[in-house]
Amino acid sequence: MCPYLSLGEKKNNSKVLLEDVVRAILYRLKTGCQWRELPMKQFFEVEYSWNSVYQHFARWSKNGSWEMIKQRLLEKYKTLLDMSCIQLDGSHTISKRGGENVGCQGRKKAKTSNMLFICDNNGLPLSCSEVTSGNHHDVFEIEQQLHMMLKDIKKSEIRTDYLFLNADAGFDAWELRNFCIKNDLFANIDFNKRNGNISDREEIFDKELYKRRIVIERMNAWIDGFKALLIRYETKEKHWRDLHLLAFVCILIRKL
Repeated sequence: MCPYLSLGEKKNNSKVLLEDVVRAILYRLKTGCQWRELPMKQFFEVEYSWNSVYQHFARWSKNGSWEMIKQRLLEKYKTLLDMSCIQLDGSHTISKRGGENVGCQGRKKAKTSNMLFICDNNGLPLSCSEVTSGNHHDVFEIEQQLHMMLKDIKKSEIRTDYLFLNADAGFDAWELRNFCIKNDLFANIDFNKRNGNISDREEIFDKELYKRRIVIERMNAWIDGFKALLIRYETKEKHWRDLHLLAFVCILIRKL
């Protein structure tokens, strides 16, 4: 992980080891404690502030280091992925402090933000979308979001054409099905009863293949193991997304 993190303009400008800074960031991700509550003496032998740890995280977020780590990891171990079918799902998270791309969702009666996830057929995370406000449904700007996610996967030299894509009834929208056709994806999306009589539908839906969707629910459970992702406290959407990427990296390292 550390070789892909930038050191700044001055190579030796830090009085602490890079590994210790990463360990502190991972502690924040795993336990969900606030930045200012980091047990600094547990990680550093010298005097060091929690704000310096946060500034490291923010700088690596700004220059795309977290994205690069995930990209390189997938590229190196892509032969271990099961790309016979990819799974698509959405996540809605309550936002306590507000911030960028936060909106009120009536079902949860709170301000939330949304993200989309894609995993392989074993539940290993491949990509996540940009953050959208919680007052939008899962298929809001789905074509742009899915295009970005597939482009992200391709950066790891992983092909995305002619794959089966599983998604639940919440994604039963013409925009998504049309996007899949244009991009050589086979959409296996559960029918939404609100879209009319199911018996009149012409699209193919494979119930046996759809059973594999359970793996993305398992991936969501793995993500929930990182307490910092249960409730959003990050006000910047870039930081919130990059915390998810860091969780992806941890899952990939552990499972691959």
